[in-house]
Amino acid sequence: MCGIVGIVAHRPVNQAIYDALTNLQHRGQDAAGMMTEENGQLHLRKANGLVRDVFQHQHMLRLTGNVGLGHVRYPTAGTASMSEAQPFYVNSPYGIALAHNGNLVNTEELKRLVIESDRRHLNTDSDTEVLLNVFAHELGQQSGKRLTPDAILGAVEAVHRRCSGAYAVVAMIMGYGVVAFRDPHGIRPLVLGSRKTDAGMERMVASESVALDALSFDLDRDILPGEAIFIDKAGELYSKEFADKQPYSPCIFEFVYFARPDSIIDKLSVYKARLRMGEKLANKILRLRPDQDIDVVIPVPDTSRTAAVQVAHELGVKYREGFIKNRYIGRTFIMPGQAERRASVRRKLNAIDLEFKEKNVLLVDDSIVRGTTSQQIIDMAFEAGANKVYFASAAPPVRYPNVYGIDMPAANELVANGCTIDEVQKIIGADWLIYQDLEDLEQAVYHEDAGIDFFDTSCFSGKYVTGDISRDYLDQLEVVRSDSAKVKRDARVRDEEGAEDEDAIQVAGGL
Repeated sequence: MCGIVGIVAHRPVNQAIYDALTNLQHRGQDAAGMMTEENGQLHLRKANGLVRDVFQHQHMLRLTGNVGLGHVRYPTAGTASMSEAQPFYVNSPYGIALAHNGNLVNTEELKRLVIESDRRHLNTDSDTEVLLNVFAHELGQQSGKRLTPDAILGAVEAVHRRCSGAYAVVAMIMGYGVVAFRDPHGIRPLVLGSRKTDAGMERMVASESVALDALSFDLDRDILPGEAIFIDKAGELYSKEFADKQPYSPCIFEFVYFARPDSIIDKLSVYKARLRMGEKLANKILRLRPDQDIDVVIPVPDTSRTAAVQVAHELGVKYREGFIKNRYIGRTFIMPGQAERRASVRRKLNAIDLEFKEKNVLLVDDSIVRGTTSQQIIDMAFEAGANKVYFASAAPPVRYPNVYGIDMPAANELVANGCTIDEVQKIIGADWLIYQDLEDLEQAVYHEDAGIDFFDTSCFSGKYVTGDISRDYLDQLEVVRSDSAKVKRDARVRDEEGAEDEDAIQVAGGL
């Protein structure tokens, strides 16, 4: 899962991109990158780390230009190596930089075609580099010596025919402007905004509307599934929709967990959706246990707060903040490696004993994925003196891998996979466990004005909207993207990068 932004303005964009990425930091904490263009010169800074750490004063001074793009990354494909931080760049044709949120599901086939048929070179395992080279090849196939908006948008249409999976993309074509597009199902979000200035219209694309808000851009609309837009350097907007229309099916987990509550994506308020999740969850609790003995409702910070407030309201029970969060620890779900996630929970949360002591506590979380966090939080509640600990998930059981850019690839790492709810309850140590029903979740998020056909609910239902996910693909994904595989790859990358650093030191010492 990643966050992307692109801006075409009449003033330097480096600070604006920095501010936008800071507001999208929740979407990725592994790496950050920014590229700008000024008078045909590219300026790039990318590295592992948070936005505030990657971009220092000296870097910002060099990132000049009125056109640029940025990216925050959590690696669901490839490795955590700095070499796979985005944006990626190729210099043929024209010079193209590209950043991407999502995951291609036909990457291996595309790699072969890019190398053998398109005769282009790939330097990493990242599907973003593959996507960039596909786009670059199709751009080169467009007729004429000078690129027109129609030619650029036509290249994107060819990308849609070749690529399968989830992708929200922002790219910069040197000397021309910014192009942005979204996969034909609209699985990953991408919004378009604008602001009027004395110098003319400025435009921006981003993963979530909250990035627009921070920079006083108006939210114009969502980029539609399969749509491509091109913004030239003067701020003029061109757009084209993909002819092969597919069902509009955004990922429902964006509303459960990833998106910030103050964002509006796909014409839907994330905050309102989470309020309705709380209502549906409370109604289910009352159906199953009309004589419930809950003394207090406590959220697992931060994502579940909105739903938990509504659960407490509907049950007529006190709502209390029982956990204090250290805000300098990253989101545990998107931390690479089970060991790191496990160690971070205790560092991240501290219980307020008086809110738990001798009470029957209902803990509300947005979801239960691997179960690690839930288990430790329940232990903390008992240690703080709780009499009973009930646990409610605002989402259904996560039983299946997500292949569209969320880091839940290995089924055997999902606590609910192959287990009944009673078995999960025992594993995490709750006195009672309740999950949201999938139908209720869909109703909580859905609004008829959004024009959505249905949601991608694959991690709950096992139904993949692209229709091309085989058992063999899932088995292979489990091998290459499990936690154990990531640990081995990242160890290899650290060894290789350490050896490169040592060679550089030795060379420098010999000069």
